Amino acid sequence: MKEIFEKPPSDINLRIANRVSALRAEREMSLETLATRCNVSRSMISLIERGESSPTAVVLEKLAKGLGVTLASLFEDPRNDASPLVKRDDQLQWTDPQSGYLRRNISPPHFRSPIQIVEVVFPPGATVAYEAGIRETGIHQQVWVLEGCMELTVNQQRYCLQQGDCLAMREDQAIVYQNTTDLPAHYVVVINSDF
Repeated sequence: MKEIFEKPPSDINLRIANRVSALRAEREMSLETLATRCNVSRSMISLIERGESSPTAVVLEKLAKGLGVTLASLFEDPRNDASPLVKRDDQLQWTDPQSGYLRRNISPPHFRSPIQIVEVVFPPGATVAYEAGIRETGIHQQVWVLEGCMELTVNQQRYCLQQGDCLAMREDQAIVYQNTTDLPAHYVVVINSDF
């Protein structure tokens, strides 16, 4: 499964930095306000915005919630010339420094659509836990397992997903992804938002 993703671009932290900073500026939000809204320290947000930190998926999810966007949108490179097509070689990849999971943003960046598609390779033994939090708009997602198996716990309800299984959920709930097996899990997340 490792051949699914190549090495992520070296400027990923700068891309995240620029995007978080731009979104915060668009919302006329101070560091303090964002820190309070997402429960991430001002100093951590400042490090992220300067590109001096490699934030985890959990921290990025908190920032996304605080900014009222999806996690996938934090990886976009703001441009005015949004295309409805993105070639595979141009799809952004990122590795979570804590769990080691690899994600690829499949959807064309910045093209106005309520749907985003993300492909993930989840390593054996990995766990990622997202806290519950209410966003300004409703975000729904479906997780479709392509290979392997994994467990998802949504608000204390545990689901064992095997190859071909698909689970629908809202993102305003506590969600824990776990791979308790010795093999990677490969899955797709389809996100629907009304931004």
